[in-house]
Amino acid sequence: MGTAVKLAAYAAVVVLLGAGAYAAGSTVGPQAGPPATPPPAAAHTESHAGAGVPAAEAGPPAGLASSAGGYSLVPLTPVLPAAAPTELAFRVTGPDGSALTRFAVAHDKRMHLILARTDTAGFQHLHPEMGPDGTWRTPVTLPAGGSYRAFADFVPEGGPPTTLGVLLSAPGAFTPIAPAPSRVATVDGYAVRLDGELTPGSEAPLVLTVTKDGLPVTDLPPYLGAYGHLVALRAGDLAYLHVHPDGAATPGPEIRFVAEVPSADTYRLFLDFAHAGTVRTAEFTVATSGLAPAAPHADDGHGH
Repeated sequence: MGTAVKLAAYAAVVVLLGAGAYAAGSTVGPQAGPPATPPPAAAHTESHAGAGVPAAEAGPPAGLASSAGGYSLVPLTPVLPAAAPTELAFRVTGPDGSALTRFAVAHDKRMHLILARTDTAGFQHLHPEMGPDGTWRTPVTLPAGGSYRAFADFVPEGGPPTTLGVLLSAPGAFTPIAPAPSRVATVDGYAVRLDGELTPGSEAPLVLTVTKDGLPVTDLPPYLGAYGHLVALRAGDLAYLHVHPDGAATPGPEIRFVAEVPSADTYRLFLDFAHAGTVRTAEFTVATSGLAPAAPHADDGHGH
């Protein structure tokens, strides 16, 4: 066989091997790994950690990875029943692989756990309790089957604010939701109006106004160190944004925040506020400025 023929045959083999590798990669899908830089805990207007604790480095939005900056979120109950009271348990491991047991207090708690199904249904803001071995536990009831993302929002003692996310499964039937664009939420006789625009890449003021039976609520008590607690989830992938009041604190009717969203998209916003001895959650669906709102990603039960 001549040299030219041999070279042509060799090239053909290389092309076939490359095509086979591409096909295999397309079938299996990319393998997730920790990002090169740790993701920030959120779009903060203040540090979770408080004075003396460094803020997290800039990077991808929080909650999309289970490991970042040497910390990992390890679920001990990755499969939970639907529509039944149960217990959710998890650990946070440190750079040496052992369970972390030292956490700073941020917004009155050492751990904030956010749960939402991947179509943004069933939002819950929980505060687990940690055992001596570093295991966090909290009672929980998932409303229906599907894939849920759990966000652990915490500050390691001496470390940066960190938010890690993992998927949990609840076997059973469910009907995906597709929230319509909304800037007014009603809950238990309260109405909350959201004013302001989300602008990708820059800080934007948001004002939430609380009324009850048509009258302004002016006696909101502090909840988690503020008059309101706002979480935003990007509809496409549930990237987690944890925004905070802008410092103009009054007990209502207006609660002011500053948020910075990373990209043009539709966002689901959840405001927790306390009044008359009960914490309530107002939900909104808002697109970034110049973008028509789109329905959140429909949950196929596999978290894709």
